[in-house]
Amino acid sequence: MQAFEQGAGADDILNGIRTVLDEALGLGPRAFELSAESALLGAIPELDSQAVLHVLLGLEEQFGIEVEDDDVDAEVFETVGSLAELVRRKQSA
Repeated sequence: MQAFEQGAGADDILNGIRTVLDEALGLGPRAFELSAESALLGAIPELDSQAVLHVLLGLEEQFGIEVEDDDVDAEVFETVGSLAELVRRKQSA
């Protein structure tokens, strides 16, 4: 997966992802300390298989995108930046 690069709209995407992660996982202020490089799977105990579904649904709602089964693998949930890259890719599709 391509690395997430800062650019036009990057802050909006990252802030939206932080909001989704907070709402889906109940991270509170921790969500807004996350950077693009912050690890997700294996690093955030609240992110289990059920939470992944909540995050995906939240991303769809937050960004007006549709995430297909083929779009999702472990790499997508590796970091906040990899989630942001998924959002950017789906928005430009």
